Amino acid sequence: MSDMLAIGASGLRAYQVALNTVSENIANAGTAGYSRRTTNIKEVASIGGVSAQSIGSGEGAAVVGVQRAGDMFKQAEVLSSGADLAKTSTSVGWLDRIETSLSGSVLGTRLSSFFTSATTLAGDPTSTAARSAMLESASGVASAFSETGASLDRVSADLDTTTRDTVSSLNSLAATLARINTGLGRAAAGTAGNAALLDQRDQTLEAMSALTDVNVSYDNAGRASVHVGGSGGPLLVDGNTAATVGYSRNSAGTIAFRVLTGVTESTLTPVGGALAGIVDGAQRIADARVQLQGIAQNFVDGVNAVQAGGRDLDNNSGAAMFAIDPSQGTAQVSVTLDDPRGIAAAAVGGGQRDNSNLAAFASLRTTGNYENNVVDMTTTNASALAQRKSVADAQQTIRDTAVSARDSLSGVDLDTEAVDLMRFQQAYSATSRVIQVARDTIQSIIDIR
Repeated sequence: MSDMLAIGASGLRAYQVALNTVSENIANAGTAGYSRRTTNIKEVASIGGVSAQSIGSGEGAAVVGVQRAGDMFKQAEVLSSGADLAKTSTSVGWLDRIETSLSGSVLGTRLSSFFTSATTLAGDPTSTAARSAMLESASGVASAFSETGASLDRVSADLDTTTRDTVSSLNSLAATLARINTGLGRAAAGTAGNAALLDQRDQTLEAMSALTDVNVSYDNAGRASVHVGGSGGPLLVDGNTAATVGYSRNSAGTIAFRVLTGVTESTLTPVGGALAGIVDGAQRIADARVQLQGIAQNFVDGVNAVQAGGRDLDNNSGAAMFAIDPSQGTAQVSVTLDDPRGIAAAAVGGGQRDNSNLAAFASLRTTGNYENNVVDMTTTNASALAQRKSVADAQQTIRDTAVSARDSLSGVDLDTEAVDLMRFQQAYSATSRVIQVARDTIQSIIDIR
C-alpha cells in the first residue's frame, strides 16, 4: 500500500505541474511573443528489471521537463520577412517626405507664373503694373525654391535623428540579447524559466530584424549568435558579448555603418531592416537636394544673364534679379531687384517701349527646361514611392503568412487548452482518489492489527 500511496503522490505532483502549465498558457493567450508550453510526464520505471515480484509494479510518474513549442526555421522566416518589410516601409516613409517637400511649395506653378508674367510685360513694357507683377512672380519663385530646399534640409536633419535613434535601439537590443544569453547559460533546460528566456530571446531577435537583417545561429543551450548584414557580415552578438554599431555621414549625404568590437572596427552594409531603408532614403534625399540646387542655380544664372543683356526702363544695364547662397542651405534663392523699373525689357539701344530682351526670357524658359525638370523630379519620386508601396503590400502579406505559420505551432489555442485543463483536472482528481484509497486501506490494515 505504501507503493500505491507513493505512486498516487507522484501522479498528484505531475498533474499539478501540468495544470500550472495549462493555466500559464491560458493566462498568456494574448501575450505577444509567448510560446505555448507543454508538460512532459514520463513513467518512473523500476530499476531492478522484470521479475516475478516487479511485474506491473512501476513507481509512478514524474515531470521530466516543460517543453516550449516552436520551430527555428519558421522563426527564421519571420525574421527574414520582417527585415524585408521594414526596409521597404522605411524607404516608403522617406520617399513620402520627399514628395511632400517637392509638392508643398508648388514650385512648378510659381516658375510658370514667372515666365508668363514676362510674356505679359512684353505686351506693354512700360506698364508699371505689369513690371510689379513680374517682380511679385519673381518673389514667389524665390520663396518656392527656398521653401522646397528648406523642407528637404529638414528631412535630411530628421533622417540623421532617426538614424541615431535606430542605431541606439539596435545597440540596446544587442546588449539585451547578450544578457538573455547569459541567463540561458545558467537556466536548466526544460524549466519554465528557460522557456521564458527563450521567448525573450525570440522577441529580441524579431525586434532586431526590424532594424537590420540578422543571421542567427544557436548553441545547445539556445544562446544566439548574431551576424548583421548577411551571414558574412560582422558579428554583433556572440554569447554574452555584444558589439556596438556606429554611423557616419559624409558631405554627399551617404551614410556608413560600422560595428565596433573592442578596438576592432568592421563595416556593416545592411541589406534589410530599417537601416537599409535609411541608407536608401539618405541617398534619395541627397540626390533631390543636389538636383534642386542645380535647377535653382541654373535658373538664377539664366535670369541674371538675361537681365545683364538688356536695358531697364531708365536705359541702364539690367541688374541681377536673383541671388542664391549655398551656405544658407539648399536652393536658398532671394530677389535682389526691388525696383520694377529695373526689369531689363529692352535690348541695347532699343528704347523704353522696346520688348526685345523679354523674348530672351521665353527662350530661357525653353532651353532651361526648369518647369519640366521640377515635374520630372516630382514624378520620378512619386513613381518610386508607388512602386515601393506595392512591394510593401506584398511583403506585408509574406510576413503575415510567416507569422501565422509560426504561431500555428507556437501560439496558444484556447480550445485545446480547455480540453487539456479538463483532462489534467480529471487525472489530478483520480490520483487524489488513489491516495485516499491507499490511506483507507492502510488504516484498515492497522485497524485489523
